[in-house]
Amino acid sequence: MDSPTATLRQDTRTIALVSLAHSVSHFFHLILAPLFPWIRDEFGLSYAELGAVMSVFFIVSGIGQALAGFVVDRLGARPVLYCGLALMMLAAFGLAASHSYAALMLFSGLAGLGNSVFHPVDFSIMNARIGKTRLGHAYSVHGLSGSLGWAVAPLFLVGIAQASTWRTAVFCAGLVAAAVLLLTIALRAWLAVEADAKDPTQVPSASGAAVAKATTLAPRVEGTLDFLKSRAVWLAFLFFMFYAVALGGVQSFATEAARQLHDVPVTWAAACLSVYMVCGAVGILAGGFLVRDPNNAGRVISFGFGSAAVCALTIGIVPGPAFMVPLLMGMMGFASGACGPSRDLLVKAATPPNATGRVYGVVYSGLDVGMAFAPAMFGWMMDHKLPVWVWIAMALFQSVLVVNALSVEKSARLRLDAVRGSA
Repeated sequence: MDSPTATLRQDTRTIALVSLAHSVSHFFHLILAPLFPWIRDEFGLSYAELGAVMSVFFIVSGIGQALAGFVVDRLGARPVLYCGLALMMLAAFGLAASHSYAALMLFSGLAGLGNSVFHPVDFSIMNARIGKTRLGHAYSVHGLSGSLGWAVAPLFLVGIAQASTWRTAVFCAGLVAAAVLLLTIALRAWLAVEADAKDPTQVPSASGAAVAKATTLAPRVEGTLDFLKSRAVWLAFLFFMFYAVALGGVQSFATEAARQLHDVPVTWAAACLSVYMVCGAVGILAGGFLVRDPNNAGRVISFGFGSAAVCALTIGIVPGPAFMVPLLMGMMGFASGACGPSRDLLVKAATPPNATGRVYGVVYSGLDVGMAFAPAMFGWMMDHKLPVWVWIAMALFQSVLVVNALSVEKSARLRLDAVRGSA
């Protein structure tokens, strides 16, 4: 049997490598948005047309993510992860060489296909390998890595574009994906899940106990698609969709809208977005401690997104100096980030056994649906001189999340109570 120290070391390695790959996924969410000023000038595109390029990324990712969960459950997590990273690398190189709007669309879609694998892969690996006592912290670090990917992307890409060209910046992003792909291949033993069913000794003992307990408490999945009958699964899907619309507003045109409303200097734009992402990362770390008791998940989410909605509404409708924008964006990022681990625990509670890849694939495809819808919608508002409504709309979607999270929690609790009652 593994010693506690050995188990901690194994869990730490797995969490670190999975989280590194996850950060690349989020980095690629913003591979084009920070470069819009350069791309817009070169191609002569409107805000709505630029938003449509991002929409293609998330439409393809959403469809692919729902299907990727089935592939992960059948083929295993590691080979699917390798394919995702390789596709993102190739997409970045293709974007760097694009000389037409159609090419931008094509390679943005290819990047979206690569992005589609990460949530089914990551949660399949973590739920199988990480001890129960560390699973909440694993979710926290995983979410933190995504926020760091978002935070680094604008500074990385804009910095290189200013020193060279936007094409060089995107090419360098492809090199980042290539480096992480090679690392995950070299350290593939840290991600082993496929052999777990055959060799339980490859899984830390705490993980084995957690899986056994989950299997005892959760209903047996009779068919491949039976999980789709779960109300909690679809409520969680809607939660991620609404969350992604609000987040898509932040990532696409929120800083430009704030610039027009509060005379924020152009040089602050990338910095404001990075402030949001960094504070979101800090919030995710705090959120990992707030959900040591899973029963607090709904309350954490309600307070967090309620606070975020107030910050967004303040930026949108309250006149104020430019410096209040990064301050409020930082507060909004922290409040939203603190909800991340609670959100992931709610999804886990709604997941039947032997369906992790499928459930996470379908539920997290809600992110892509929302992110596909958001850039075009917010771009339309900007084209029609409605920057105030960019922020009002984000506040409205964040408010909806409060009600939706409580509904997911209630549905998941009823499911678990029914299972315990029949045990």
